[in-house]
Amino acid sequence: MSALRIDEIPEIGPAVVTLGVFDGVHRGHRHVIEATRRAAAERDAASVAIVFSPHPDEVVRPGVIVERLLPPEVTLERLHEEGLDHAMEMRFDDAVRGMDPDVFLAGLAPGIELRGITMTPDSAFGRARSGTLERVSEIGAINGWDCIAVEPLVLDGAPVSSSRIRAALHEGEVETAADLLAARPMLRGTVVHGDERGRELGFPTANLSFAYPAALPALGIYLGRVAVPARDVGPGHPALVSVGVRPTFHDDGRVLVEVYLLDWDGDLYDAELDVELESRLRSEQRFDSVEALIEQMQRDEVEARRRIGG
Repeated sequence: MSALRIDEIPEIGPAVVTLGVFDGVHRGHRHVIEATRRAAAERDAASVAIVFSPHPDEVVRPGVIVERLLPPEVTLERLHEEGLDHAMEMRFDDAVRGMDPDVFLAGLAPGIELRGITMTPDSAFGRARSGTLERVSEIGAINGWDCIAVEPLVLDGAPVSSSRIRAALHEGEVETAADLLAARPMLRGTVVHGDERGRELGFPTANLSFAYPAALPALGIYLGRVAVPARDVGPGHPALVSVGVRPTFHDDGRVLVEVYLLDWDGDLYDAELDVELESRLRSEQRFDSVEALIEQMQRDEVEARRRIGG
């Protein structure tokens, strides 16, 4: 389903709304969502998340691609799982970007009858980011609805944010990212044909292609958990996940994501894999021979099995 224009919002009625990108649906987002649900219940209204798509940074700075912690469809699924009555994608373009906040909020009608909007003190939207907490509070007072301030969730001395989680992933710190997400970091990709080099080495891997700009972890080998619904695999099936450029073979420098399912054999081509990253085994290395690489891969498998207790 494509993102809605502001004039395409379905009929919802009285609602308390929260706005954002919600990439990762991390602990900080869940904190705001809970406040939104609570405020909606107090006002006998629906709780609604409006998810801007594409990422506003990609519109404000043309050419910029923001890596995503979750594919868009999973973001919406997880927002619903958090108990919101409605979660919908709204198209973010120059028209929406240039709206004054009062015009944007009025434009949510007639589908949404605002009873409130939840915001953190550092959030803002609209023309020149003029839709600050203070300004939206003024607009609400004029129009008879509330702006509910929600303090950001702070863990280990810093607010939980999508950018903080991406930074942890870029360092290979998947367990730190998981703590901030309250879920393992996830990749969703489709299995495509590769050069079958892994099969030649005795480790047949599934090569993944992504339909979204996935936030990849640092180059290395990871223990993962995989689900392949189309092949009745998982969820939680253990796997080795390689994120790298295969320096031993002097390949073209493209970062590849390859998944080796432990104790499973079959055809995965064209299947969609959900890969959760559990822990990092090691960084990517260049080996002097194929034999040395195979020996290390065997050690990786032994270590992965040790970690899963198998």
